[in-house]
Amino acid sequence: MKKYRIAGLMSGSSLDGLDIAVADFELKDIQPIKIEWKFIAAETIPLSDEWQQKLRTASTFNALDFCKLNAQLGHYFGSLVKNFLTTNNLNPDYIASHGHTIFHYPNEHFTVQIGDGAAIAANTGIDVITEFRTTDVALGGQGAPLAPLADKYLFDGYDFYVNIGGIANISCNVDGQFYAFDTGAANQVLNALAQTIGKEYDENGKMAASGTIHYQLLDAINDNTYYKKTYPKSLDNTWVQQNVLPHILNSSISLNDKLATATEHTAQKLAEGIKAIIEKENFVKKHYKMLITGGGAFNDFLIKRINAQLKLIGIENLETIIPSKNIINFKEALLMGLLGLLRIEKIPNSIATSTGAKKDNINGCIYLGN
Repeated sequence: MKKYRIAGLMSGSSLDGLDIAVADFELKDIQPIKIEWKFIAAETIPLSDEWQQKLRTASTFNALDFCKLNAQLGHYFGSLVKNFLTTNNLNPDYIASHGHTIFHYPNEHFTVQIGDGAAIAANTGIDVITEFRTTDVALGGQGAPLAPLADKYLFDGYDFYVNIGGIANISCNVDGQFYAFDTGAANQVLNALAQTIGKEYDENGKMAASGTIHYQLLDAINDNTYYKKTYPKSLDNTWVQQNVLPHILNSSISLNDKLATATEHTAQKLAEGIKAIIEKENFVKKHYKMLITGGGAFNDFLIKRINAQLKLIGIENLETIIPSKNIINFKEALLMGLLGLLRIEKIPNSIATSTGAKKDNINGCIYLGN
């Protein structure tokens, strides 16, 4: 039995801020693995407009400026988490940081998350674990999704797990085997549309709900080879910016209609993803349970459209569960803490059936704070 207090850091594609979640983990057994946990403290620290712009355009930086940005973001994250820990009088054993994804090209064997772990360790004096995708990609995997680890060890009891962040992803527990993949764009597009009129996001999907779906635009968004690929597969921010956003932003329809169409796209691809797993894995049950987390779980209209799309394609026996606010907001940061725990204990923290890697593998580089 081993106990750890770990601070998980997550900076997602929606650019809404740095999620920090401190949790206590107790590894009670390893055959099979049994982990108990509890939240200690959590907060989302908004990113300044300047940092949002830097991260939004980082893929266009030259090599020198990109390297500088990596170091600067590490020091920035280090200062944010240090202040958070001081304010809450916390001293975790480790910090587990995802970093911010800028490039993700698993088919070309690389993925890049910036936010230098050494800088975070130097700022906080705490050991930092980073790079939770690179080993998996080196072994031929997608390096994503990572969420099935949290689903497997922290949130047992569901058939499907959906996370709706900047990009939506889904994982499924088929008799103990986890299958997962990114289904398509989500909040990254919805937020970008709302921000054209100075709003951070479309609260509860109210603007989208008053709009009309434009099926010609929807067909244009859907006409992409990614959706025809079988899983495992994954997406990154650049893909969304190149393949989804231009179609919607350049459309001449009203903002509310754009939001309605983008919402339908997200809902449609999630529903199709669920159906694909059921059919491919012959996963037939009388009743399914699905846990929805991420910022999209607060979007009432989006949840309504997901349920409508499921019924439209013949899946009517699926119960949708929205968990507590802390889990919705901080599941991914909590996941980082879990991945850090598994790295410390040298237990695989990437599942080959989810990522397509040659084998389950252990990801993570450790930077010593002291």
